[in-house]
Amino acid sequence: MRRTLRQISGKRRSETGDARLGVTLAFVAGAVNAGGFLAVGVYTSHMSGMVASFADDMVLGKFGPAVLALTYVLCFFLGAVTSSLLVNWARLKRLHSEFALTLGLEAVLLLLFGLLAAGLIGDINLSLPLTIGLLCYLMGLQNSLMTKLSHAEIRTTHMTGIITDLGIEAGRFLFGHATHAGARFHPKKARLLVSLLGAFAAGGLTGAFGFSHMGFVTVLPLSLGLGLIALVPMLDDLSRQKRRGGLKGPTETAN
Repeated sequence: MRRTLRQISGKRRSETGDARLGVTLAFVAGAVNAGGFLAVGVYTSHMSGMVASFADDMVLGKFGPAVLALTYVLCFFLGAVTSSLLVNWARLKRLHSEFALTLGLEAVLLLLFGLLAAGLIGDINLSLPLTIGLLCYLMGLQNSLMTKLSHAEIRTTHMTGIITDLGIEAGRFLFGHATHAGARFHPKKARLLVSLLGAFAAGGLTGAFGFSHMGFVTVLPLSLGLGLIALVPMLDDLSRQKRRGGLKGPTETAN
């Protein structure tokens, strides 16, 4: 179990580990997007739509909503910045939790999202924009992590690129079978794309059903799952720190 979790979120990466984490996070993103829409009425990974809303509202003279849309884009941006800072700081410190730190933060923020969405904390007029901003931040955090981790090969928070790449692979497959020449089909890549799309759709169904029938508790298994995935590399860092402390102890006593 520890070996599998370490493969998914650990410092040493493999194609299998990247694919497993990508599918897991695509499921989470689908659940957060669909459940979040039921909670706040906005698909919060859709930055193209946010920028378009900003432009529309500015032209229509709706400056309040325009500022909010721009703020949500900024939240997504800050999430991406945070993920990049955490990964680069962990690399500088040579931590095993290079990628797990961001996953752990996302797990905690998912719980906060659940509390805000349930109206358990804060005034509703304030908690609604805060919830939308938090979800945008979460999606930026996750998208940046997978982009860095997979060298921009895997995206999990929006399916436009996934469906585009899947269409390209389908075209290559059809063209190759029709002409027996030309573009090369990549079955392994196509399987990964289908898995990511399927995981996002399954997450969307789960999130929508969960928020419709159970509300806040829907985020608990998502948060706990991410926390579990992030836990092993963090424990590895703690164990290493303890070993170093144990080695320094006798030396300091002798001095």
